[in-house]
Amino acid sequence: MKKLFLFVFSICIITPAFSQTDKRLKKIDDDLNKILEATHAAGFAVAVVEKDKIVYAKGFGYRDVENKIPADANTLFAIGSSTKAFTSAILGQLRADDKLSFNDSPRKHIPELEFFNDDMNNNIIIKDLMSHRTGLPRHDYSWYLFPSHDRDSLMQRIKYQEPFTGIREQWYYNNFMFLAQGVIAQNITGKSWEDNIRERFLKPLGMSRTNVTIDEMKTASNAAYGYETEKDNSNSKMDYYDIAAMSPAGSINSSVNDMSRWLVTWINNGKFNDKEIIPEAYVKEAMSSQMVINANLPGEETPNLHFSTYGYGWMMSSYKGHYRVEHGGNIDGFSANAAFYPSDSLGIVVLTNQNGSRVPGLVRNTIADRMLNVNKTDWAQRFIDDLEKAKKAQAEAKDKTTSTKIENTKPSHTKEEYSGIYSHPGYGEFNISVERDSLFANFKLMKMWLKHEHYDVFEPFQVEKTGIDTTNVGPLRFNFTTNSRGDISRMEAPIEPALPDPIIFERTPSTIDVSAEDLNKYVGKYELQPGFVIEITVKDGKIFAQATGQGKNEIFAKKEDHFFLKVVEADLIFSKDEDGEINMLTLHQGGAKVPGKKIE
Repeated sequence: MKKLFLFVFSICIITPAFSQTDKRLKKIDDDLNKILEATHAAGFAVAVVEKDKIVYAKGFGYRDVENKIPADANTLFAIGSSTKAFTSAILGQLRADDKLSFNDSPRKHIPELEFFNDDMNNNIIIKDLMSHRTGLPRHDYSWYLFPSHDRDSLMQRIKYQEPFTGIREQWYYNNFMFLAQGVIAQNITGKSWEDNIRERFLKPLGMSRTNVTIDEMKTASNAAYGYETEKDNSNSKMDYYDIAAMSPAGSINSSVNDMSRWLVTWINNGKFNDKEIIPEAYVKEAMSSQMVINANLPGEETPNLHFSTYGYGWMMSSYKGHYRVEHGGNIDGFSANAAFYPSDSLGIVVLTNQNGSRVPGLVRNTIADRMLNVNKTDWAQRFIDDLEKAKKAQAEAKDKTTSTKIENTKPSHTKEEYSGIYSHPGYGEFNISVERDSLFANFKLMKMWLKHEHYDVFEPFQVEKTGIDTTNVGPLRFNFTTNSRGDISRMEAPIEPALPDPIIFERTPSTIDVSAEDLNKYVGKYELQPGFVIEITVKDGKIFAQATGQGKNEIFAKKEDHFFLKVVEADLIFSKDEDGEINMLTLHQGGAKVPGKKIE
């Protein structure tokens, strides 16, 4: 009988009542359709829970625009960073089992973890990771432009990521610290983050449609495609973004019906169907202020919005006098918001397949106004008004903007001399190539055309399926610099705005393949100065140089008869006699050129 009772109770929870049965939501569809029209979103879905029941759940627009397939309450969307509350909740469970303390150093559970300096290594605790207070800025390009399925590889990058302030001095969002939480749980449980999520939350909550990888999303039924709304208000399909090893920070894909179960759990102090899923003590702590985000003082247009703080994977604020706990999410083609009002036993989840969308907040607030019985704001009209103000401000700013471009300048080197591999240990590596007399930066998931601006500064434009939109001008610039030999040696780009200095990518020139037979012609000893000889040898298809009194180093072919060392900034250029035989080597190093004749 007990099993039957739980089954019936579960059915009660997941079966939504019609909005017409709740006077607070009378004609809500009209308001939500107005938001869909105003934002030109492809589609969205929303669910509202009160206490332990869904009181409203519905889809609007399309999950597949091209084929006009509607979105519904069971449509899967990427929820992005709304995933974070799941990840931290695993640690809440582990703490209740005495597997860790939030005051532990994360290095206790991840011995190989290193931060940028000893102060961080010695003083950061797990609670700092959970509430974005480590002093690290986002460094998001590190995982977004340089994705990896190897979590260890991503974790190793943290050592080279510079903080912008001291520990616990200022709140700043950081996805890497949620990756670290996932790895802590993995090391303690011996199970992957994905399996922990499935076993600890999805299965016991009956979130049967929810998954944790893009591969699962691609093969799932009733899954939405992501879209970007263009300047002409049309929607163009975006590829799913595989967040890969960064999944603890934002890889869950879910429906509003499934996410309703998650919100019911939080509203009911961590219980679902009277069974504890998340420890109640953790629930209270996670939705209380652990770090101030900003003052969020009330303004003229929003006099009833107060304070802004962060707990563990949740943001807290006051909405028209009601305590609100929420977290948004954004990933290519999708936006999300999961929110609940603990004092009112109310939860609202909104998922949309519009990139960088305001839909989740507009829909959430529109429904909250009704459910909380507060003064209603026309949020759709507010969006339209804000959009017009932004367009006007943008036009005025454009009129006032003076170009910083310095005319009549040109790059200091040929295009080929900018090509090569560019790397940073805290980010990754990419290559710059020359194609059809243009420079392109090639990342794993993205290609950028580099348009010359002035001197050795280039402006990157993303290469889309439809071409290159050069009207979409942004602040990012690639600035190339030279070494003492005059060669292009690095590229600087301000890709972490919280830091005063740009991120520097060191250049390794592109190499060419040289056959073992051709390598043998360089073998020999070359005397550059009396008693100072460079010996060239070949072994196993590789060529090496060894100077007197120094170790042997592999050298790499940049072009015919031109080799370079990776360990130091030095080039070796070979010359031929009248018969075409190699008879001389010139060492280029530190701005000096030292020739040496072949003596053997």
